[in-house]
Amino acid sequence: MTADFSLRPSLDTDGPWIAELRAVVMRPDLERLGRFDPVRVRERFLNGFQPEHTFVVEVAGQNAGVIAVRPEPDTQWIEHFYLAPEHQGKGLGGAVLRQAMDASQDHRPFRLNVLQGSAARRLYERHGFEVESEDAVDVFMAAPVP
Repeated sequence: MTADFSLRPSLDTDGPWIAELRAVVMRPDLERLGRFDPVRVRERFLNGFQPEHTFVVEVAGQNAGVIAVRPEPDTQWIEHFYLAPEHQGKGLGGAVLRQAMDASQDHRPFRLNVLQGSAARRLYERHGFEVESEDAVDVFMAAPVP
């Protein structure tokens, strides 16, 4: 069952808790790939955090996750899409992804990358994303413009 949720624009002050959420959510996949570094996982987010392109997912008035849509001239990048573990597997991810894409849709395709072996890949495939390329760590995917 999908929880009712809202998306609010992110603030600069959201960076630290989002970095912590990122570390928690990505840890299992990064450990499996032999790439987890508890400092780097947080710093990498904080060094590139762009609140103007980021939305906080709220459920029952509480922060439950985050999603960013970063525009470029020829594409829109879905980035930093993390849901707290207790909100995963309930349909919330698909609803958030669809709302974020619908709100940003124009002539540009959406692109993203997901870690090899991540369960999130199935979510993206259900929403029309197809593999463009991959390497030992990342799978790069795109959703064509409808």
